[in-house]
Amino acid sequence: MAYILLTGGAGYIGSHTALALLRAGYQVISFDNYSNSSTTALQRVEQLAGCSLISISGDIRDEAALNAVFRQYPISAVVHFAGLKAVGESTAMPLHYYDNNVAGTITLCRVMRECNVKKLVFSSSATVYGDAKTVPIAETAPRSATNPYGQSKLMIELILEDLVNAEPDWGITLLRYFNPVGADSSGQIGEDPNGIPNNLMPFISQVAVGKRDKLSVFGNDYPTPDGTGVRDYIHVVDLAAGHLKALQYLERYHGIAAINLGTGTGYSVLEMVNAFSRVNQVAVPYQFAPRRPGDIASCYAKPDKALNLLGWQAEKTLDDMVRDSWRWQSQNPGGYGNS
Repeated sequence: MAYILLTGGAGYIGSHTALALLRAGYQVISFDNYSNSSTTALQRVEQLAGCSLISISGDIRDEAALNAVFRQYPISAVVHFAGLKAVGESTAMPLHYYDNNVAGTITLCRVMRECNVKKLVFSSSATVYGDAKTVPIAETAPRSATNPYGQSKLMIELILEDLVNAEPDWGITLLRYFNPVGADSSGQIGEDPNGIPNNLMPFISQVAVGKRDKLSVFGNDYPTPDGTGVRDYIHVVDLAAGHLKALQYLERYHGIAAINLGTGTGYSVLEMVNAFSRVNQVAVPYQFAPRRPGDIASCYAKPDKALNLLGWQAEKTLDDMVRDSWRWQSQNPGGYGNS
């Protein structure tokens, strides 16, 4: 049985991927410092999977702690989720972001090399495309970043590319997520952000459950069909399946590959709000607010490479996304209980 280390395994995407891997027969080790996650998520993953995982509390910047994990278990590959991810916070605390995200990844790779584990799936982001000039966005689009969070993801991509150029026996996939939403259909695990959500769907859900008064829609004068920003929303269960496919791909190939994980379809903010209300029969009051600096009008993926390389494509619909988001939020109005 293959042992897979998930850094940040208790987080939103990490926990859903842990569940997918357990169901596929892998042995999962979660390594998480719980700065933005909960041990409850992993307990629920075990209940849903009907089997246990190995849960270790630790920080990826702690080289000795990482080393101990690699020495104790026969790890065959790493899925690297651990990272801070709030755009606004990154602008206020850039050193914290570069230390955690970039320095943490360097430490992880150094330990992996020492222990001869050279298969890595990296949780990257469509933010590495900056303000893309054309949509849909292909993996060959120029890269740039508009904030320290995005810069940290881009820096890590460049570091990993340099690593593979120097040591071709590594196998690395850079998975560039678009906008993850939704939750496992059980409603037992989902997105539980600290404080005010940075992303649209948890904000809509918290308004619907009465935790917040109304949604602010930033900008209604974009050059889009209804004036609100258009994004590529992908169901987190589809996203988790993409990580499983990426691991299977690395069993056969070396080198490095950047791969978009998105649906290839863009939905506007108002389309998301209206779908949520329609499917779940719940009101989502909103008001228009000025554009946020750094926001772009439209961003969605060209997902062909994932299909060609990994045999993966998104299967969940918009209705699935909003239904599963609401099932999680309505069953867990306070998240995992740390709210």
